[in-house]
Amino acid sequence: MLKVKSPQDLGAGVLFLLFGCAGLVFGRELEFGSARNMGPGYFPMLISGLIILIGLVVTVRSFSLRGPAVERFQARPIIVLLVSLAIFSLLIREAGVVVTSIAMMVAAAYARPKVAVLETLVFAACVAAFVALVFVYGLNQPMPLWWNS
Repeated sequence: MLKVKSPQDLGAGVLFLLFGCAGLVFGRELEFGSARNMGPGYFPMLISGLIILIGLVVTVRSFSLRGPAVERFQARPIIVLLVSLAIFSLLIREAGVVVTSIAMMVAAAYARPKVAVLETLVFAACVAAFVALVFVYGLNQPMPLWWNS
C-alpha cells in the first residue's frame, strides 16, 4: 500500500495534472502543426504536456520523500491581494503609475499579520520607481505617470 509522505507535494502534483489536462482539453480544437510549421495549438499543447509531466513527477515524489503537511487555508492573503488588484484597476487611469503602485503595495502588505510600516513604504517607493522606469520610460506604455498627466 502506498503511503503519502508529503501531502503538499501530492496536492501540488494533482493541481499541475488538472491544469495540464485542462490545457489539453481547451486547446484540442486548435491546429497543432509541426516544429517547422507551428500551428496555434503547438505551444499550448507543448506547455500543457510539460505541466502534466511536472505534475506526474511531483505526485510520484509525494510518495517517496517526506514533506510538510498541508497548511490551514487562510482567506486573509487572498482577500487582501484581490483588494490590492482592485485598487490598481480603479486608480491607474486617474492617479497614475506612481501613486497607484504605492497604494497597491501598501494594501498588499496587509496580507501578512504584522506590517512593518517603514519597510512597506520604502519597498512601495522602490517598486513605484521601478514600474515608472520600466513601463513608462523604458517600454513607452501609454500610462500616466502622475494624476492629470
